[in-house]
Amino acid sequence: MSYADGFVLAVPKARLEEYKAMARLGGTVWKEHGALAYVECTGDDVPYGELTSFPRAVQAKEDEVVIFAWIVYESRAARDEIVKKVMADPRLTMPPAGMPFDGKRMIYGGFEVFVEL
Repeated sequence: MSYADGFVLAVPKARLEEYKAMARLGGTVWKEHGALAYVECTGDDVPYGELTSFPRAVQAKEDEVVIFAWIVYESRAARDEIVKKVMADPRLTMPPAGMPFDGKRMIYGGFEVFVEL
């Protein structure tokens, strides 16, 4: 069964195009290093829930858009090797202060896929 990394984050609307350019480059790099799929989505129907919601989870502000993304790998072992290569790839070197989003509010994690249709 495959393995997936998932991400949810908030991006200021004023920096969305900058983020999209960064995501396109990231997708290219991840795929070159062996990821099976790389997907980034902008929130279109993500209401602010009373108790839980995507916007609440990342403390999205009025001037921010929620991003939902995932990367698919052949396996956990493949993911671990690919991530090492991606993190060492100079094309993705950027100081945290230059990021077009607040990384402290990003939610991420690795998941074992149990249904794949």
